Amino acid sequence: MGHVVEDLGGAMELYRRLGFTLPPPSVPAMPPREGAPPEPFGAANTHADFPRGFVELVTAVRPGVGSLPPDVHLVPLEAPPEVLPQLVRRISGTSAGLAALLDRFEGLHILMLAAPDIDAAAARLTSGGERHGGVNSVRCPARTEAGDTVVETVSYLELDGEGPGGAQGRVAEGRVGAVAELDPAIQGPRVLDHPNGAVDLVDAVLCVPDDELEVWSERYGSRLGRSYREEGPARVFDLGPRGCGVTLVPASGLGKVLPGEAGPVAAGEGALGLPGEEALGMSGAGVSASPGEGVAVLAPALPVFVAYAVAVRDLAAARDLLDANGFHPRRTASGDVFVPAAEALGAAVVFRQA
Repeated sequence: MGHVVEDLGGAMELYRRLGFTLPPPSVPAMPPREGAPPEPFGAANTHADFPRGFVELVTAVRPGVGSLPPDVHLVPLEAPPEVLPQLVRRISGTSAGLAALLDRFEGLHILMLAAPDIDAAAARLTSGGERHGGVNSVRCPARTEAGDTVVETVSYLELDGEGPGGAQGRVAEGRVGAVAELDPAIQGPRVLDHPNGAVDLVDAVLCVPDDELEVWSERYGSRLGRSYREEGPARVFDLGPRGCGVTLVPASGLGKVLPGEAGPVAAGEGALGLPGEEALGMSGAGVSASPGEGVAVLAPALPVFVAYAVAVRDLAAARDLLDANGFHPRRTASGDVFVPAAEALGAAVVFRQA
């Protein structure tokens, strides 16, 4: 799951208050001119790691916009001269894509699902009519559980927008794709103990327009190769024995699934929904409010990822930590605890008993 933020340092501070352990962020770097010291560019990120996945905090490096933490690790680009220009273009393209997502709103824009056989997943997506850029691989140094440094190869694919002119690597809800399962010998050393007791990433919640719920249910059923089960207004695609899944919720039902939530506020609209503040109805949003109702307004273009869930060892202890760190957690009908999106940079963070 990828949380795209404007200020990475501020986001890391917030995530640590949420009880996640984060390593120092890293960012590609290269000299702007011959003889100059390397400067950061592209995208900077860090992760809250789990045995089989992670939540990523990521930002686009934009001169004069936002800031990078002082402990950021610069990763000099090293590649053969004939490959370096292509690598720079790819990283610059990723940064531009993240900047465009930030211009929409700060929040969840990335979902990458583990695939035991990435090539088979690519073939299944193609046969289901999904456009994608094929399987790509990147290589980077990594440490194993034994402490050895090896070259890790990560293979992934990203879905492309619909139609011949569809955006590359981006669909309506953001960046969605599949990644080959992580090597436990390499992922293991990255997994850190989280004070909130989080042990796994278990759910991603996608909010869709009411009149498109069937379309999106069919689309995700095809993408995941699964059928859904109904849980209140939501449709849940279970992905395995660990209780992981993807949840679709119609805009009108979001407040029932996550009480008090009404989706991310559109960029430039300000913090709506405060008592006595006028909320502006937005065409096509799926949810609007009349002046004085005190309801936040959904971003103008659904679908959007509105939340993710982590499993924790002790839900009561996690709740105590959130209270102590100044959050105002709520409860869902099923007993989960969540921090509202308004307190977590546009993404509701759900805590579920493991």
